[in-house]
Amino acid sequence: MKASKRELKYAAEHFNEVHHTTLNPEGPGVVRIHLVPPLVKDNNIEPSIAIINGQDIIPVNVSWSILLTEFIEEVNKYSGREITEEDADLIRENTAIAVRKVYPFVGKKRLKTDIYRIMNTFKQVAYREDVEEDIGYMSIGDYAPYMRAPHRMDLMVSAMTRDGKWHCNQSCVHCYAAGQCQSSETELSTEEWKQIIDKCRVIGIPQVTFTGGEPTMRDDLFELIDHAKWFITRLNTNGIKLTKDYCQNLKKASLDSAQITFYSSDEAIHNKLVGAERYKDTVAGIENALEAGLSLSINTPLCTLNRDYVKTLKFLHDKGVTYVTCSGLITTGNAAGEESENLQLTNAEVRDILKESVAYCFANGMEISFTSPGWADDEFCRDLGISTPNCGAGLSNMALTPGGNVVPCQSWLSDQPLGNFLNDEWGDIWNSDACKARRDFAAQMRCECPRRIIKTGRL
Repeated sequence: MKASKRELKYAAEHFNEVHHTTLNPEGPGVVRIHLVPPLVKDNNIEPSIAIINGQDIIPVNVSWSILLTEFIEEVNKYSGREITEEDADLIRENTAIAVRKVYPFVGKKRLKTDIYRIMNTFKQVAYREDVEEDIGYMSIGDYAPYMRAPHRMDLMVSAMTRDGKWHCNQSCVHCYAAGQCQSSETELSTEEWKQIIDKCRVIGIPQVTFTGGEPTMRDDLFELIDHAKWFITRLNTNGIKLTKDYCQNLKKASLDSAQITFYSSDEAIHNKLVGAERYKDTVAGIENALEAGLSLSINTPLCTLNRDYVKTLKFLHDKGVTYVTCSGLITTGNAAGEESENLQLTNAEVRDILKESVAYCFANGMEISFTSPGWADDEFCRDLGISTPNCGAGLSNMALTPGGNVVPCQSWLSDQPLGNFLNDEWGDIWNSDACKARRDFAAQMRCECPRRIIKTGRL
């Protein structure tokens, strides 16, 4: 159906950037909404999508896109202070008045009812409640043709080497960034990373992850996270520097969530795999993050040494951790070397570990995700009741190296970069043949990792 003149006029004036707001920002129960604007072509307006808390993708039709845009603009006028019931009534009233300029024959009562329906739906999605509306979740593969940028950009702010010396407080056996060409780049300055963050917003990326290397090696990390507070922000870290004060500073900088890599509850195994005597520091970091009230997940790359993953889960459960992720090894960087290769599990071994681990988590109120495509097929994951991991490189997520080069994902560092984020036009990077090839692969929702199958010649 062709869009009306009023809808097209509104789209030209308002659908040129991502709209964002946070409901109940002090939590618990935060609902962060990023409305990604639709493409407008040949007098048609394609569906928008709303991304809830950086993870759930919900298609939104044209009329609700307009309604939601106006609602977000009204809510954001109250940024920094509590919204009273009187304020909420005024927000709904002003939203209805604005939307009636586009739909003059729709009554205020209907519009206010629709506002409630939208917000109630998003709350139910965010809280994992039963959703009353028939919203029709959309896979990112289905939405790929309408995308102008990935939904998450991983910012590798810290390089593996600096001034010719190793620049990490660990030396992990399975480090995917070690020994690759981009891992030794000269790190960008604070101002350059701020420019990158600003550009991410302009091109419509709603989520950024601070990673590395080890991002806490940067003295300006709090400043960068604070500069990115418009986004859903995440920190991937080994947890060593997460003292009580450090965690409080992360919270003040409005960090949304942190992920700590923890290999094993067995101190000797953990230290062997990270190449340093840092077990106690990482455990303290987990405890401090929980005490500070940070949203925390713990990731464990699985190998033959830590195959007793349930023991580690029990340890984390006793600490108060509720969300965990695990993965197979990414065979790139150090993990492509002989030492790491000798510790690789088979697909069958990974599946056996998952069966036991998922059962433990479900029985003990923990949430678990498996994040490595290619290790477990869709039928197996459905039977376990977990999501099937799919490759998102070049589609749902991309990465920027320490020097600002664009790569399909943060594990894809050995090939020629797709371009430089600061110096090249984003449209040229996004629409390049190399980027399209990665995006087309990911859009098929294939539960395979290209880095694992590329040696076969199929890519």
